[in-house]
Amino acid sequence: MLRKPRKIWDPSIWASWKPFGLGEQYPNNYWEGVRAVWVNRDKLPYAWNILNRGVCDGCSLGTTGMKDWTLDGLHLCNVRMRLLRLNTMPAFDPKILADVAKLSAQSSTQLRNMGRLPYPMRRDRGDKGFRHISWDEALDCIASRIRQTTPDRTYYYLTSRGTVNETYYAAQKAARAMGTNNVDNAARICHSPSTSALKTTLGVAATTCSYKDWIGTDLLVFIGSNVANNQPVTVKYLHWAKKAGTKIVVINTYREPGMERYWVPSIPESAVFGTKFAEDFFLVNIGGDMAFLHGTLKHIIANGWNDKYFTDNYTNGFDDFKAFLETQSWEELERLSGATREQMYAFAKMVGEADKAVFVWSMGITQHSNGEDNVRAIINLALTKGFVGREGCGLMPIRGHSGVQGGAEMGCYATVFPGGKPVNSENAALMSELWGFEVTDTKGLITSEAIEAAAQGNLDVLFSVGGNFTEVLPDPGFVKNALKKVPLRVHMDIVCSSQMLLEPGETVILLPATTRYEVPGGVTETNTERRVIFSPEIPGPRIGEARPEWEVFLELAARVRPEIADKLRYENLSALRQEIAKVIPLYAGIQHLKQQGDQFQYGGKHLCFGWNFPTADGKAQFSVLSPPTNDLPEGYFRVATRRGKQFNSMVQERKDAITGAKREAILMNSFDIEQFGLKDGDRVILKNDSGEYQGKVYSAPIQPGNLQVHWPEGNVLLDKNERSPIAGIPDYNALVRLEKAVGIA
Repeated sequence: MLRKPRKIWDPSIWASWKPFGLGEQYPNNYWEGVRAVWVNRDKLPYAWNILNRGVCDGCSLGTTGMKDWTLDGLHLCNVRMRLLRLNTMPAFDPKILADVAKLSAQSSTQLRNMGRLPYPMRRDRGDKGFRHISWDEALDCIASRIRQTTPDRTYYYLTSRGTVNETYYAAQKAARAMGTNNVDNAARICHSPSTSALKTTLGVAATTCSYKDWIGTDLLVFIGSNVANNQPVTVKYLHWAKKAGTKIVVINTYREPGMERYWVPSIPESAVFGTKFAEDFFLVNIGGDMAFLHGTLKHIIANGWNDKYFTDNYTNGFDDFKAFLETQSWEELERLSGATREQMYAFAKMVGEADKAVFVWSMGITQHSNGEDNVRAIINLALTKGFVGREGCGLMPIRGHSGVQGGAEMGCYATVFPGGKPVNSENAALMSELWGFEVTDTKGLITSEAIEAAAQGNLDVLFSVGGNFTEVLPDPGFVKNALKKVPLRVHMDIVCSSQMLLEPGETVILLPATTRYEVPGGVTETNTERRVIFSPEIPGPRIGEARPEWEVFLELAARVRPEIADKLRYENLSALRQEIAKVIPLYAGIQHLKQQGDQFQYGGKHLCFGWNFPTADGKAQFSVLSPPTNDLPEGYFRVATRRGKQFNSMVQERKDAITGAKREAILMNSFDIEQFGLKDGDRVILKNDSGEYQGKVYSAPIQPGNLQVHWPEGNVLLDKNERSPIAGIPDYNALVRLEKAVGIA
């Protein structure tokens, strides 16, 4: 049994004795509530119904209304309140897009704040801007271009922005009906390395535990993950975990203030005095996580803290893994990790003394060229103690967006079919039989490959639902030039983005999308803990001619392939969910979700429960891994890209309320600042072969030789060719030279 939280107030976990943290730097969540009321004042009843009845379209906890399945009480965060206006804002006057030159100086935030996209619009090469067209003209134009080319020269992409399971499923089926596996979604640049590593080592491809396992476990470890910033609803879980005696530890390149302490507005004790979260921070170099974990494992094994019964009976490869660890010297592990042998021992002792532990990680682990191996290193650590498949234990790649988990599971991936089945001849034959039309067995282009194909003139049609490639991918200049070479670009979204305004190769078509709350009959999403949740349609105002993405994809495919149109049309979404349940056995039960509150957790509370691993031999697999040699050349720094006050690439404020850092801030160790003869606020230039970035340095608790800049601004420094070997995830880190900006204020 997990320990229960203590109800009485406990000064030992308070962040400050100052009431309400007066004078401290932290988000004013009450002000966020006031702000949300003000900006949505023209649609307050509708806004309230969305918050009170809809499933959150923000981070991937999946609160239904303002409740969830982990804790009782009110669950509402500032991320969701900031996103609310996207669902309530009116449409903009389409005449605004008649001359896009007038919008060239607008930021993405300004474009987004213009309002909702109301009608299909078209711009041809040579036109100053867009004109209003009918849905028939738009779909006929797109279908005609697709028929005129070959399927391998078309590409379809879906963002994670509130995207739901039904849209993912319909889009990938439509793409395959049109003859291609060139369909991908935002999950690839988030947790595709996690999916791959978990599948090959444990036989599962998702988080193995539930959020309830955080509260009362012995040890809760966050590695390259900042939930206080990206999943702020979880700070309630962290507060109650502390009240239950859980030790919280963070391994990261920066001592994130929000992971150290937070004032949780809906808990009176924390609202007044705050809550101290992490008891220990272990700072590592950018890319030094694996070396730190290897040092930890050396200590665990040397001291006999590992669970020999578990490794002997339920795993393979432990002896090989142990033998390889012995070849790694402490000097090498200290140099690569940036941490000391004593610090590794301190963490190892915590792990060794714990009977139960949960490991949580995010893009600080995955978005590296060795992302898959980073995840395997965490899995190795958990397997050493059998921290999987039982209460209070687990491996959790925490999701940042409400729609991401279902994206890959619905098969909206260039490399897998629905249910995670690899693209090969056997599975293509199976899908052909299930769907009643031929499905190709050729792996599709992932997003980075599709942009390269566009740059080389090998892509004729690009259909993007949401997203903004010019902001989320490395080397934005290259991306912009590539997009401008595509003869037909189709952008379906709820608002205007900068990539829509790039010059047409020949034609650009804009399609207005509904939000999840506007879809007739309601939809479903899958959250981080594998919970499939029904989000009902919310009655209220509707925008122009906006249509659900799932419907548009299937109608487009029916026009491209009229001979199989009957295989691509559904009476309603209930019928579509019936098919999902048949095609994806894991999702059996989705067909029964019909009203607010309906949900189920596929796989149950714990995957691999009772140490039953769905692998070929029923055992988990240790991985022999070599830490990356990330030694710094003379005069260089490692730089990582970080998030501020934003949702994905949607920047909401110039200043991050948690760190106090503005968008141009370059976080730097105080020793490095002194060595360069700099002071806080000095402007510098970061340079490498990919580009250069100007910003202002500020001292921060970060390892010497390491820097952090905001994303997406720092994408100019990223090498577009650096990707992980299996998932193809871009590396959002780089090596840079630093120069003091002369003559620039």
